[in-house]
Amino acid sequence: MNHNDYMKIALDELHAGVKSGLNPVGSIIVRHKDGEIIGRGRNLVPIHNDPTAHAEMVAIRQACDHSGIPKLTDCTLYTTLEPCPMCCWAILTAGIEQLVLGARLSVIKKVNYGDYTVENLVAMTNANITITTGIQEEECARLRSAWELR
Repeated sequence: MNHNDYMKIALDELHAGVKSGLNPVGSIIVRHKDGEIIGRGRNLVPIHNDPTAHAEMVAIRQACDHSGIPKLTDCTLYTTLEPCPMCCWAILTAGIEQLVLGARLSVIKKVNYGDYTVENLVAMTNANITITTGIQEEECARLRSAWELR
């Protein structure tokens, strides 16, 4: 499978969340050695009354539980929306090797993060992570923007 195939699966998580009335973000974590999806997440903040239950955090927790260790160094995280600073920090702390993004916060005109981008946070930390952007970007942005306008 390729980036587009995996992002479609992250979009499936987004759609499942939207059907439940949740914020439209979907994430998955894929282990490199076998291509297995070991974590899936959608924004569960209102369900768990947990402000840290963002899609990326949920996927990281599930992947760590699956692997039995707190490091995901042989993994890629796919997410439909650029991770917020909290989620990006968790991605870096987990040692995820690659981050693949759909829509950018700037594309959906999310302005409450100022000049933040994942690249800015990565540069501040000197973390070793590959960032790939623009995968299914139009679809990810369209779904998020439609939700924002409801």
